[in-house]
Amino acid sequence: MELIGFSTGSIAYSNYKKALNDLSHHFDLINSVELSALREEELEPLVNDLDDLDLSNYKYISFHAPSKLDKLSEKQTIELLKIIADKKFNIILHPDVIKDFSLWEQFEDLLLIENMDKRKPIGRTLEELEIIFSKLPKANLCFDIAHSRQVDPTMYESRKILNLFLYKLKQIHISEVNSMSKHVTMSIETILAFRKVADLIPSDIPTIIESPADESEIDLEINNVFRALRKKDLELEIA
Repeated sequence: MELIGFSTGSIAYSNYKKALNDLSHHFDLINSVELSALREEELEPLVNDLDDLDLSNYKYISFHAPSKLDKLSEKQTIELLKIIADKKFNIILHPDVIKDFSLWEQFEDLLLIENMDKRKPIGRTLEELEIIFSKLPKANLCFDIAHSRQVDPTMYESRKILNLFLYKLKQIHISEVNSMSKHVTMSIETILAFRKVADLIPSDIPTIIESPADESEIDLEINNVFRALRKKDLELEIA
């Protein structure tokens, strides 16, 4: 079975316990999860609750670090993330959070740098990712296919990134990103766009869905992932 699942933040906003409960009803289709602390106020409670969460049915678990730091310092954030690293969970990080690259070196290959959408100042293109990986050579890549499509709808930039950094690819984020840079469920147009790079993504790479979905929509969005990345028949009319 392939490694596929959801971010807890996409299932229940700021409520990882509800998200895990909802996802537990779909273990016939999912076996992976990304624990989301995208907002810094979520980080400490989630880390503190970690040992009390039932994660036994997941074959792959990752952890999304905060995307912005206002109250926490880098050092405070890293001290909390060390607990995650001790469990050998991959840590997903937005590169614009980094101010002192030397502080993040300790996570080595557990640190997964995510490529960014057009709002961010760095990490959007191959050239910008090359700069980041030159400073964190042991870090790996979480490739957000929706971010990359927003930056370049032709998917040419996506192919460049995947071709050069395939050896660093450890996780995929998939969803659709709208003009406001918000994650939404995948449309037919998005599914067809993602097919342009599907051949570059190995089937054994963990795929984490970031589309917002209530429990009734989980199965449909999983099916959309297979339509996009495995070129399963759309079974939908394409105008």
